[in-house]
Amino acid sequence: MLGIVPDLQTLALYLGAAVALILAPGPDTIYVLTRGMQGRSAGVQSALGVSTGVLLHTLAAALGLAALLRAAPAAYEVVKYAGAAYLVYLGVQAVRSDEFALEEGSDPTNSYLRGVAVNALNPKVALFFLAFLPQFAGSGPDATGRMVVLGVLYAAITALYLSAVALASSRVRHVVATDRVRSKLQWGAGSVFVALGLSVAVGGR
Repeated sequence: MLGIVPDLQTLALYLGAAVALILAPGPDTIYVLTRGMQGRSAGVQSALGVSTGVLLHTLAAALGLAALLRAAPAAYEVVKYAGAAYLVYLGVQAVRSDEFALEEGSDPTNSYLRGVAVNALNPKVALFFLAFLPQFAGSGPDATGRMVVLGVLYAAITALYLSAVALASSRVRHVVATDRVRSKLQWGAGSVFVALGLSVAVGGR
């Protein structure tokens, strides 16, 4: 059991790198921030969904599925374009409907599942975990177990940080709840997601 727990020096280095990476803004942060403006429940559920996506990527890396994405161009392309299409879909929905309307009563389950999808459908995240986790997991028979432990820690930190983002954004929702500001936020969020989707689609491996 102790073999799957990294030594303190490795763990400290890993946590420092993980925190720095988690704080870097990306689709996950933007999605949770926008959902948080709907209310605390929607925001926190989105954060938990993203963290679940992190766990899925960890499992994929531990089982070697991420290596398959790297080795099989066709599989990678399918996942890449699926993720890009989903981000564009979120952007279009934000502009055309009340997908990100600033109102209470948003379905928490919907927020959670979409949070999972935003993270899990990003193949670059899968490849990142394949490259990142082994550096700290080392080698040997316990390496897979250590990767899982490190991935769970990453997911936990992600959940804490993004939940804080969600709670912070929910506090300002009443300040920006006018129709005019809401419309600008929806267009802004939609534009960002469409741009992210196009970036994923045209970006290299």
